[in-house]
Amino acid sequence: MMLEIDNLHVSYGKIRALHGVSLTVDAGEIVCVIGANGAGKSTMLRAVSRLVPAEKGGTMRFAGRNLLEYPPEKVVSQLGVSHVPEGRRLFGNLTVRENLLLAAFARRDHEAVARDLKRVYAIFPRLEERAGQKAGTLSGGEQQMLAIGRAFVSGRRLMLLDEPSMGLAPLLMMNVFAALTEINRSEGTAILLVEQNARLALQFASRGYVLENGHIVLSGDSRSLLHDENVQKAYLGG
Repeated sequence: MMLEIDNLHVSYGKIRALHGVSLTVDAGEIVCVIGANGAGKSTMLRAVSRLVPAEKGGTMRFAGRNLLEYPPEKVVSQLGVSHVPEGRRLFGNLTVRENLLLAAFARRDHEAVARDLKRVYAIFPRLEERAGQKAGTLSGGEQQMLAIGRAFVSGRRLMLLDEPSMGLAPLLMMNVFAALTEINRSEGTAILLVEQNARLALQFASRGYVLENGHIVLSGDSRSLLHDENVQKAYLGG
């Protein structure tokens, strides 16, 4: 098992955001977490990235290693876990190429970095066309491509994606998810996706979890969840 989360609790002050969340992601697997705004989806990804502290009593392991022993920068550089946050959070005053190179700052395998840049441009030809353009002037879809490309370069054993469809037109949204599918298939990258567009997420992933008010209330293969009456009523407009 690549990622194992057991009994994860996270609080912001006196407000508990996650209540004993448990989930797994296997090597090369695509897993989604669906739920309404405020359910705790982003908090869960931030906990995996070690950007917010987990309370005592829970465990998080990645490839057999205790994630709780790693600071955020080591999660990326040593474990190969990258995080594409909601809102992308690019360096808007830097060019596309500079954003990608900055993502590889901690790497010393310069030839491999050069190959990864070529691979990013092959997956996202638009980024190569915009390589010298400042990230802040890109369209929303192009910025999402760059955010994913940056994660690809920094570490791609496991990619954490937070609402990648947000703000994208349907065609661009499908292009982004097609590129993620290509990364998963060609690179073996495992993906943990949180997404409010439940139908899209379940069509993309092989398995899913439903998160409500900080609790995992349902899990299973995507086909089963798509046909679950409660999921349809709550998230699919059924």
